[in-house]
Amino acid sequence: MSEPSAPDANPKGEFTLDHALLRRRFERAAATSDQSGPLMREVARRMDERLDYIRVEPQRILDLGCGTGADLARLAERFPQALLLASDYSAAMLARAGARRNPSEHGGLLRRLLGRGTPPAPHMMADARALPLARASLGLVWSNLMLPALDDPLPVFREVHRTLEVDGLFMFSTFGPDTLRELREAMPGRRGERVHRFIDMHDLGDALVQAGFNDPVMDMEMLTLTYAELDGLLADLRAAGANNAAATRPRGLSGRREWAEARAAYERLRRQGRLPATFEIIQGHAWKAAPRTTDDGRSIVHFQPRPAAR
Repeated sequence: MSEPSAPDANPKGEFTLDHALLRRRFERAAATSDQSGPLMREVARRMDERLDYIRVEPQRILDLGCGTGADLARLAERFPQALLLASDYSAAMLARAGARRNPSEHGGLLRRLLGRGTPPAPHMMADARALPLARASLGLVWSNLMLPALDDPLPVFREVHRTLEVDGLFMFSTFGPDTLRELREAMPGRRGERVHRFIDMHDLGDALVQAGFNDPVMDMEMLTLTYAELDGLLADLRAAGANNAAATRPRGLSGRREWAEARAAYERLRRQGRLPATFEIIQGHAWKAAPRTTDDGRSIVHFQPRPAAR
């Protein structure tokens, strides 16, 4: 989420991501992301704990932005009767996800879900903004730390809403703006965005409502990892494909003086021999309610039969 330089090309402060760069990084990171995954696994564990208090029995589940498929076993254990699907926009990530599990024999159902004649594999390479799934075909969409790869969550939230059935559940986790705050403060900000920016929890809530979800519930907590050296943190970010991909990121190499200043600033945060790295963890869930209008904006009116006369 940070990488060491060009003038600020975005003076108005709008945040956009270089999606082609993100895809290339995730392709490269497929072989190493599991090595840097303790944080993702801990967040998945906490997401799973939330399901202890939510009554949901989905028949079809999508792991959206599944990465190497580390959450699929957890979902299969909790919902053994459900059909599990996994999607990601990285072919290399999906290949590793497929190696984790045996293909399922659900060709007929998958044909109906996709509305096509040829059944796909349970792992789908897909853009989260345009999923190859039929309307109202899913009972649960699970997405663990995929949202940081978005600069605008609304198109994805709308697509999740489209593919969920009425009373279907969307459960997700992401990082908030205080993530990597130590690194952000240590890096000089004179030449563009040096650390990935993260979307605020309240903006995510507004986008969920705008996408049609009912009463989103979100929580935030801070987790702090510690490192012996700054290079350890940077190596973890690279291994996960999580280096800064902002369109305004500095291009090229930073000078030795800037890096020395950044390292010295971060070193001043050392406590008990370790350097801290803060992660603001946001968890949320929301339900798809019955629609009140048709796709063209007309109101839906429900008529109830009169009780029988006595």
